[in-house]
Amino acid sequence: MDNGNHAFGGVEVCIDFGAITGIFEQAHSEGRDTLFEYEVYNLLRDSGAETPPKCILLTRGSRPTDETLSSLPGDKAVLKIVSSTIMHKTEVGGVRVVENTPDRIRSAWRRMLYEVPENYAAMLEANPKGAPEAYAGLSGEALVSAIARDVRGVLLVEFMKPDSQAFGNELIVGIRRTREFGMVLGAGLGGTDTELYAERFRKGQAVVAASTALTDGETFFELFRKTLSYKKLAGLTRGQRRIVTDEQLIECFSSFIDMANHYSPENPDAPFVIEELEINPFAYADYLMVPLDGMCRFSRPDSLPASRPVEKIGKLLHPATIGIIGVSSTRMNFGRIILNNVIDAGFDKEGMVIIRPGGGEIDGVRCVDSLADLDTRLDLFVVAVGAPQVPGLVDEVVRLDCAESVMLIPGGLGETAESEERAREVIARINEAHEQGGGPVFLGGNCMGVVSRPGSYDTWFIPEEKLPKLSSGNHHRAALISQSGAFMLTRLSQCPILDPAYMISVGNQTDLTLGDLVTYFADSDDVDVIAVYAEGFNDMDGLEFCRAIRRAVLAGKEVVFYKAGRTPEGQSATSGHTASVAGDYVVCESCVRQAGAIVAQSFTQFEHLFMLAERLHHKVIHGNRLAAMSGAGFEAVGMADSIHSDDYHMELAPLSEETRGKLTELFVEKRLDSLVTVTNPLDITPGSDDQVHADVIRILAKDPYVDAVVAGLDPMSPVMRTLADPEHADYNFEDDRSIAALIEDLLPTLDTPVIGVIDGGRLYDPLVDKLKEAGLCTFRTSDQAVAAIAQYIDGRLNAERIRQRG
Repeated sequence: MDNGNHAFGGVEVCIDFGAITGIFEQAHSEGRDTLFEYEVYNLLRDSGAETPPKCILLTRGSRPTDETLSSLPGDKAVLKIVSSTIMHKTEVGGVRVVENTPDRIRSAWRRMLYEVPENYAAMLEANPKGAPEAYAGLSGEALVSAIARDVRGVLLVEFMKPDSQAFGNELIVGIRRTREFGMVLGAGLGGTDTELYAERFRKGQAVVAASTALTDGETFFELFRKTLSYKKLAGLTRGQRRIVTDEQLIECFSSFIDMANHYSPENPDAPFVIEELEINPFAYADYLMVPLDGMCRFSRPDSLPASRPVEKIGKLLHPATIGIIGVSSTRMNFGRIILNNVIDAGFDKEGMVIIRPGGGEIDGVRCVDSLADLDTRLDLFVVAVGAPQVPGLVDEVVRLDCAESVMLIPGGLGETAESEERAREVIARINEAHEQGGGPVFLGGNCMGVVSRPGSYDTWFIPEEKLPKLSSGNHHRAALISQSGAFMLTRLSQCPILDPAYMISVGNQTDLTLGDLVTYFADSDDVDVIAVYAEGFNDMDGLEFCRAIRRAVLAGKEVVFYKAGRTPEGQSATSGHTASVAGDYVVCESCVRQAGAIVAQSFTQFEHLFMLAERLHHKVIHGNRLAAMSGAGFEAVGMADSIHSDDYHMELAPLSEETRGKLTELFVEKRLDSLVTVTNPLDITPGSDDQVHADVIRILAKDPYVDAVVAGLDPMSPVMRTLADPEHADYNFEDDRSIAALIEDLLPTLDTPVIGVIDGGRLYDPLVDKLKEAGLCTFRTSDQAVAAIAQYIDGRLNAERIRQRG
C-alpha cells in the first residue's frame, strides 16, 4: 500500500495514496472522469480527514429495508442526488433535509429521481451554453431522459448540525489543475454564496489561492489567516467563538497540498491527475470539520514536453557572432534597420554576416549566399523575413545545426487564426529538435528584438532617431523582459531613466518562454533586478516562471511583475466553485506574489516599482515605518492619507527623542521653530530653504525607527532653488546650494531609502529630470510616491520572509 506520511508543525498527515488511486481506477473503468459524492467522502477518509459523514447510496430500483433507512443517527437526514453531470445540486432541488424516518426518506428519494432531472433540464434549456457536452443539442423529454439515465441514485447522508449557522462559519477548500500554474489550492468563505463573497469582498478577504508546488500547510495557513473566513472560524469577530483549531486547518491544507502534488501533471509517476477536488462547505460540529458536499474531476496524465536547452540563452544575449537574413541593399527595411542598430550599438562588424545571395557587402558587413555557406556556427541568427518563409528557414537551421540561438522577428506566427497552422508547423519542428537533444533556442516570433548592453548589440527594428537616448556604459544592473515590444518601448520612452542592461521582447514564446528567461537571469551575475510584462504563459510555464522568481529572490534579487488580461474565466454548470472564486488572474497574482515578486496593478505603477527596484536595491529595509515631510501642508496630510490600501500597509514612524531634538535644534537655528511642530508627517512650511530640506531628510533617514522617507520638495517655495533659470541665481537648481546638488551628495551616505515629490507643473520638469539624474526617485504627486514606496517595501519584506524560510 502506497502511504504518504508528512509532519507539518507537529501535525502529521497520513494519506493512503494506494486507496485513493483505487477509487480513481474504479471510476475510470466505468467510463467516468468524475467521482460521485460518496466516493469523494471515501477519498477524504483515505486522505486522513477525521470526520467524513456516514452515508448510504440508494440506487434507482433498489428496495432498501426500514432497518437500512433508519440506520443513521439523529432526528433528520439529508438526501442528495448522485449524478456525474450535476455539479451544483442545490440549484436543481438535489439536496433535501427530511425527518429521519423510513417513510419520509422513501418519499423524498422517489420524488428526487423524477423532479431533479426535470429541474436540471429546465435550467440547461434556459442556459444552453452551460450544458455538459453529453447533453448538447437535446431538449424537452429527450434532455430529461438523458439526465435521468446519468442519475446513479440518491445519497442518504447523516445530518450534522453545525455549531453555528452565522455568516462565515462555512469553509470552502479546493484544489484544481490550471493550465499555466499546475495545481492550485484555494480556501475561504464557503457555502452557496461563495462566488458572491469573492466578488464583493476586498481582495484576499474572501478567498486565497496558492501554487501547491511552492507552499506547504503552514505557509498556506499564514496566508489564510488574513481572510475574513479565518477571523470568523477563530472567533476573532464580535459575537463569535472559535469553532476549529489552527492545527485542524493546517492538517486539512497539508493533506490537500500533498494530494495535489501527488496527482499532478508534473509528477511523472502520477497514475491520474486531479483536475478539480472541492469541498464546499466544511461545517463544524463540536470541533470537528465535517464535509457537507464534495466534487472531484480527474484525468489520465499527458506526456511531459521536451526540455529546452536554456543554457544557450547566454549565446543569445552575449554573442560573438551574429548573422542576419532579410537585409535590403537598396532600402531601409526592417532587416537593414536591425543591421544598422547592431553596428551602432558597438558590435564588431568582423563578427557579423548577412545571409543574402550575390555576395559583397552591405554597410561594411560581408554577405554569404546561404546558411550552408557559413564557415562557422553562429551564436545568434536574426530572422527578419516574411512569415511564410519562416518554417523553411527553421527547418534549414535545425538541419544544418548552424546556430546556437535564433531570433524570429516576423509576426504572422500564431497571432491570427490564419497563421495558427504556420505557427504549429514551426513549433513542431523546434520541439522535434529538442526531443532529439539538439537544436538552437528560438526567441519570438512576433518579436521586436533584444537590446543587450553587455552584449554590445541592439536588434530592435525601430530607427535610432525614434528611440530614447540611452546612457553610455551607465546602465542599471537590470533586465526588462516583455511579451509586448511596444509596451517595453513606450515605458522606456516615458521613463528613459529606467535604462536597464537588457531589454528583451519575448513575442509569442514559440520556444523560449518567460520562465526560461527569468530562470537565466536568476543565476546571472550582472543583474540585480528583473522586470516582467506578461500577457500569458505557455502550458505549465506559469509554475516554472514562479519557481524562477523564487530562485531569483533567494539569490537576493528583486522581481517586478505586471500581468495584462485580467478577465475572470467563464463559469459553467460543470465547473466548481473553486474555479469561479479563484479565476485566472487571481491565481496568477497570488502565485507570483507567493514566489516573491512585487506585483504592479497598472502601467504607471510598473514604471514606478521598476525605478524604485533599480535605485533602492542596495538600501536597507527593516520594516514599514514611514517618515513624511513637506513644505506644503496639504502634501504632508496627503502622505498620511495614502499609507493604507488593499495591496499594502504602512505605518507612520514614531520619531525617536534624539530625532525630535535634532529637528527642534534645526528649526530654532533657522528661526522656523514658531512655525513648525515636530511630528510625523512633518510640515516644514514654505519658509524652509534647500539646506533645511536636505538636513531634515538626513535627520529622518538616520532615525532607527524610520524605514523610509518621502520628501515633498516644495518647488514653488520662494526660498527654494528649483528652476532651470541661470538669469535668476536665487532660483537656479544648477547652484551648488540647490536641493538637487545637496541630494546628490546626501543620498550615497544614507542606508535608508529616500524618495522625493515635485508637485508642480511643466515648469518643473527639468528639476525632476535633474533630481532623477542625481539618484532620487522622484514623483509628481505625494499619493503616487507613498503608494509606490509602500508597495515596494511590502514586496521587499515579503522577499525577506521567503529568504528566511529558505
